[in-house]
Amino acid sequence: MNNNDETKNNVFWHQSAIKKEDREKQNGHRSIMIWFTGLSGSGKSTIANALQHKLFEKNINVYLLDGDNLRHGINKNLSFTAEDRQENIRRTAEIGKLFVDAGTVVLSALISPFEKERLNARALFKQGEFIEVYVKCSIEECENRDPKGLYKKARKGEIPHFTGIDQPYEEPKNPEIVMDTNKLSIGESVEILISYLFDKAGLLLNIKE
Repeated sequence: MNNNDETKNNVFWHQSAIKKEDREKQNGHRSIMIWFTGLSGSGKSTIANALQHKLFEKNINVYLLDGDNLRHGINKNLSFTAEDRQENIRRTAEIGKLFVDAGTVVLSALISPFEKERLNARALFKQGEFIEVYVKCSIEECENRDPKGLYKKARKGEIPHFTGIDQPYEEPKNPEIVMDTNKLSIGESVEILISYLFDKAGLLLNIKE
């Protein structure tokens, strides 16, 4: 018997006395996973952080899972190979699922370059709980910005497996939202997201006692 079989046979799901719906009702809003994907330098983290601040001001329970921050802790043992990127996304999605179950709006900002892994992340959530936001930006513009100096290092061969240089980025096929940051400012991007969440996604609950 391997370790996976042992886990399946001896570990059982413990049902919580408090349901996600109970937490949502107490909070007055739905819990959602908002998944930002795009090239390094496209503006994912900046937009996600600005959205987090705007939602917090509106008394929404919200938390941001930033890809770089996660790699300082739970994902610090992962490299940037395709296999480790897959595990990086899997762990982040599983953490996001816990946040959604806890009644929180959770944002993630990861390059997450492969369509298959993003679809696997989506599959963990119920219909309407996962919102994919493609932060679209040309590789030329991302290189011009290069806020962390990563593209320069990648061009010199100092960073292997760098997305957009020696590793591909697969554009999302059916994201809920596309943000073209070649054209949109941070403020404009956040307003589009706020409008979507409140008007289309039904973030706020109409609770009647």
